[in-house]
Amino acid sequence: MKSAFPQITEIRYEGPKSKNPLAFKHYNADEIVEGKTLRDHLRFAVVYWHTFRGTGSDPFGAGTMQRPWDDGSASISNAQNRARVAFEFISKLGAPYYCWHDRDVAPEGKNLRETNKNLDAVAKVLKEEQKRTGVKLLWGTTNAFSHPRFVHGASTSCNADVFAFAACQVKKAMEVTHELGGEGYTFWGGREGYMTLLNTDMKREQEHLAKFLHLAVAHKKAIGFKGQFYIEPKPKEPTKHQYDSDAAACLNFLREFDLLPHFKLNIETNHATLAGHTMQHELEVAGAAGALGSIDANTGDELLGWDTDQFPTSIYLTTYTMLSVLKYGGFKTGGVNFDAKVRRESFEPIDLFYAHIGGMDAFARGLKIAAAIRKDGRLAEFVKNRYASWDSGIGAKIEAGKASFKDLEAYMLKKGEAAASSSGRQEYLENLINEFI
Repeated sequence: MKSAFPQITEIRYEGPKSKNPLAFKHYNADEIVEGKTLRDHLRFAVVYWHTFRGTGSDPFGAGTMQRPWDDGSASISNAQNRARVAFEFISKLGAPYYCWHDRDVAPEGKNLRETNKNLDAVAKVLKEEQKRTGVKLLWGTTNAFSHPRFVHGASTSCNADVFAFAACQVKKAMEVTHELGGEGYTFWGGREGYMTLLNTDMKREQEHLAKFLHLAVAHKKAIGFKGQFYIEPKPKEPTKHQYDSDAAACLNFLREFDLLPHFKLNIETNHATLAGHTMQHELEVAGAAGALGSIDANTGDELLGWDTDQFPTSIYLTTYTMLSVLKYGGFKTGGVNFDAKVRRESFEPIDLFYAHIGGMDAFARGLKIAAAIRKDGRLAEFVKNRYASWDSGIGAKIEAGKASFKDLEAYMLKKGEAAASSSGRQEYLENLINEFI
């Protein structure tokens, strides 16, 4: 096949002093940090949807992207050619993984049977390309939100036939993910929510969503798929409210319906922002519950209130992210998945390289800075000392469940007043972080 990027050779690490825009300044894949290579810590993945299917269109204008390898048709041959281009890009970039929605890689047919056949035809090429390049599938997922049949949702639709169709679509996508050696499978409820409660039976819809996920768990066992299941929180857009609105809501839902043992969370920065949280907050919520699985690495624009999916370039963002990821033991089956798209104004193919190089360098710097902060120990020591009153005496008794309200009353009546609290020293800690950045 003719090269789609003939002027681009393999992207290499040249170090911080390099002025080459097509080289890594900080991502040295083989560099060891906290006992693992950067490659194994970060487990970078390129997404199929934004990177190879994004057109640059928005509500106010048509697409702008120049993609000379794509003839714009919904033919199988075009989809197969696109797959080969994708692997040329990913392998030249040096990312070890990729991710896809089923409809990214293969077009919809005139019925379910034809749609499944289309996916099989492209999956054959994906498998060939994985073998040729060594690039692996981090996770697959299903687009059950774009087609008009999903106007009222998929598993939460008021139409039982739509629930059944979505189940068939997920079944097939899970099977293809399994065939391709995928390390996980993600559920994102693109329209699993409501626009108005006036026409919504919320209790019934959430029960249907839980039933759907239990069916997926059962099928996972039936086909012998060992990959991790993920839920991806998002509060809104395109719906007014989505049932997987943030990490806490997802965890509550999973616990309520006895699904927590089967799922971890795939946390996205821009979704955290839309929920009114920071990325670090969402990671801490998931991590504390033992449910931190993977991340969608992107960012939003502080002045815009929607999901802009920009590439991450803030070293503060990546440092805080990796502090939490390292705190909870790092990625096992998940990774750093660039669910990000080049700007509408960045329309040339080479911009795809610039964007991913920048994101990979930003996360490499964030990882190394986070590791240095952990090695320094002052931040961890400060937090430990701040909670020292819980490590002995009355605090230890409360945590051990050995103190009743009556016991606490007797304690305070004898003591008379609570001990003075220490300063939170936020400014000192922010200055400490700045020492490393």
